[in-house]
Amino acid sequence: MPTRQVKLSINDQEVQAEEGITLLEAAREKAIGIPTLCYNEELSSYGACRLCLVEIFRGNRSRLVTSCNYLVEEGLVVRTDTEQVRRTRKMVAELLLARSPNSEKIQQVARDLGVERCRFPLEDNDCILCGLCVRTCREVVGVEALGFSSRGSKREVVTPFCEPSQVCIGCGACAYVCPTGYIELKDEDGVRKIWDREFKLRRCRLCGNYFAPEFQLKYIQEKWKIPRETLELCPSCHD
Repeated sequence: MPTRQVKLSINDQEVQAEEGITLLEAAREKAIGIPTLCYNEELSSYGACRLCLVEIFRGNRSRLVTSCNYLVEEGLVVRTDTEQVRRTRKMVAELLLARSPNSEKIQQVARDLGVERCRFPLEDNDCILCGLCVRTCREVVGVEALGFSSRGSKREVVTPFCEPSQVCIGCGACAYVCPTGYIELKDEDGVRKIWDREFKLRRCRLCGNYFAPEFQLKYIQEKWKIPRETLELCPSCHD
């Protein structure tokens, strides 16, 4: 059955989009730029960073919504660069910069949105609660070794019960997707250290380089029924 199409307007441009996709996806299909930070097309949308805000209009009323998780609607009028949108995005970028002033990624986002200085007290917390690490661990890796605890200003990313997670496989995917470098990962002398745990790394059978935690490779082998010998080579030696 063909997918239903809906018509809407984005920046005065008539757009025909597949029902069920988000405003962000519809805009990107038309090469309309919308800034994002917590969005990843391989993960569920979360809307945490608020940078992807757009203004939607129905009749004489308008409101701001996060485009990464707002679905397209028939007849909807969307504007991505109104004065209110620009002002709000700039404020959001300034707040992110105050929370994570040492992050090059946040600094670049702030510059791109015209933030020249931060008016708020600077913190020393590189976690911006974007949720990329939590969603990656749950939706891609499939082990749920991370989660959120508390609410409001005390909200943070932690391992279960704030103890070294026994389900963590040491893959480091959380650190790779983290936009601020908050998650510390260190490989040294054949050992990976992350989230207060140590994981022995495997050497490649051909080149001898360490390339992945033994625990991670065992998890992959058991989950996907991959022969052990296939996992004895690093990606470079597989090519």
